[in-house]
Amino acid sequence: MIPYPNINPEIVSFGPFNLPWLGAVGPISIRWYGVMYVVGFVMSYVFIQKQKRSKEVGLVGTVAQDLIFYLAVGLIIGARLGYVVFYEFNNYGYYLKNPLEIMATWHGGMSFHGGLIGAVLAAWIFSRRRRVPFGVVVDSTTVTVPIGLGFGRIGNFINAELLGLPSNVPWAMIFPTGGPVPRHPTQLYEALLEGLVLFVILWNLRRKPFRDGMMLVFFLFFYGLFRFILEFFKEPDPQIGYLLGYFTMGHILCFFMIVAAVILGLYLNRSAPAARA
Repeated sequence: MIPYPNINPEIVSFGPFNLPWLGAVGPISIRWYGVMYVVGFVMSYVFIQKQKRSKEVGLVGTVAQDLIFYLAVGLIIGARLGYVVFYEFNNYGYYLKNPLEIMATWHGGMSFHGGLIGAVLAAWIFSRRRRVPFGVVVDSTTVTVPIGLGFGRIGNFINAELLGLPSNVPWAMIFPTGGPVPRHPTQLYEALLEGLVLFVILWNLRRKPFRDGMMLVFFLFFYGLFRFILEFFKEPDPQIGYLLGYFTMGHILCFFMIVAAVILGLYLNRSAPAARA
């Protein structure tokens, strides 16, 4: 067993503050998880501009900055809505009575799959407004996504959330939120597979002469596959439990990601490939 490092999720905290008309506000905290989001977006901004196809269509400088803003908004809105839709279906009545809670991100609860849908829609809106080919936008962005995913999973690890199942493997850890039993550090598994390994795969595939849009196909397939496997080592969401006796909601959503990858790949390959780099 390896000792859990027990890093304080808060880097620094300010307040509370007494403000006119508002009264006591805060305390306001800067947390590692939020910093990981920022680092992910900054790294995406850098690596988007390093790609040849991005330079060819002008996806650099302030245009790339605008893209990151669109993606950030789409990701946050989509992730929260996705959590409510996919993981809170037993509590729809509560959200209908308290609609403001739907976007209460500060209460926790974000869905990667919802964030992905929101980010793709945001990329489509950006491409229409900026008149940049949608296929280039999603491809140039997609190959950078694993960077943010890897940092995000490290943030989950620091928060001691998204726990793994109890285990007796030599690298199991006792998490402060998971009781006295050792567990799989699944956040680190995901940081490795969904972050580092997936980034290396996509960053190398981008040089191949695939049609624009295929990087999204590869991302959907490999992420869906990696996450589907790792879900077997994770605790199911307590408000849902197992579906069909064996599967988590993550399994179900990743299955549809893989199916979507196959369908989109077949559709794109009907046309002649376009050069990429």
